[in-house]
Amino acid sequence: MSSATDGAASRLGVAGALGMSVTSSVAIVICNKYLISTLGFFFATTLTSWHLMVTFCTLYVAQRLRFFEAKPIDAQTVISFGLLNGISIGLLNLCLGFNSVGFYQASTIHFADPNHCILMTKLAIIPFTMLLETIFLSKKFSRSIKISLMVLLLGVGIASVTDLQLNLLGSIIAVLTIAATCVSQILTNQIQRRLKVSSTQLLYQSSPYQSAVLLVTGPFVDKLLTNRDVFAFTYTFQVVAFIVLSCSIAVCVNFSTFLVIGTTSPVTYQVLGHLKTCLILSFGYVLLRDPFTFRNVAGILVAIFGMGLYSFFSVSESRDKKLSDGPSPPLPISSSQMGEMKDSEPLLGGGGGGGAAAKSSPWNEVKGLQSFDEVPRTAKSAFSRP
Repeated sequence: MSSATDGAASRLGVAGALGMSVTSSVAIVICNKYLISTLGFFFATTLTSWHLMVTFCTLYVAQRLRFFEAKPIDAQTVISFGLLNGISIGLLNLCLGFNSVGFYQASTIHFADPNHCILMTKLAIIPFTMLLETIFLSKKFSRSIKISLMVLLLGVGIASVTDLQLNLLGSIIAVLTIAATCVSQILTNQIQRRLKVSSTQLLYQSSPYQSAVLLVTGPFVDKLLTNRDVFAFTYTFQVVAFIVLSCSIAVCVNFSTFLVIGTTSPVTYQVLGHLKTCLILSFGYVLLRDPFTFRNVAGILVAIFGMGLYSFFSVSESRDKKLSDGPSPPLPISSSQMGEMKDSEPLLGGGGGGGAAAKSSPWNEVKGLQSFDEVPRTAKSAFSRP
């Protein structure tokens, strides 16, 4: 009964994380679209650093109020991880600046989430992530999963890619962007699982370093991309209000990003990112009356079909794996051990024992071995891995 309850709670937690990720990402797109389109605030990288700084301050207050316990992580690991994440965010913005948009309204979309940056770069992240996990983590992907992901990527490509114009510098930056994004997302998952830290603990430890990288480099990157100075911008009350709102939503985006990657996988997170892309395309048409063609509709339908296939095959394979593993059989007990058990303690709790300390039964030891592989459940920025 307890295992079934735990499984249901785990599934509910994953569903909640996925829902939070989608909702917060779409909300921040709308907020940032207004910032850039109406208020003229084009400084994406600098805003990202503020997102991460507000995220850290929020988690610091939560930690002081004992909403979660801060778990120390090796300094070299967390600093390297934070710097890599910060660099990947900067590269994502540079990638958009030095290549064609290749995506619906990408000049505004990238402002909300780097996963919606340049589409061909985003489409390459899933296969590259699978390649890295296969080579370095010996992870295997079934043919069904590969086919469903191909259908998904085909649909997103049909719906989104409009022009493909790459130059040498832009191509180099795109390759670096893909590598940095894939590695950082894989590390987000592996650090949580191997060091037994939650998404909140990892985000709390790494966000200061991510923010520091972007606070230093952000104004220069934005100046290079927009020919505008963030320090010379006129900050009206309305601009400040929307920046505060954007930073507040970003806390949810950052938290849900780390939570989704930790509880599922980097590939699943990228699939979720493509769902956000389809939703943003739809919202752009319904709410903002952006151009929408038959090609967009067909691509979205194909992408949704691919997502459905991916979800179906993922759940089926997970269920089959659990059934094939099955519960471990109890260790064989010799007659002499059984006699010792009878003389020392009952198998079910009760009185007796003459005040002697109770010993654990071999069956309890076996159950402990069965739970050895269980790990605790676990956003990067609104600009970082979607």
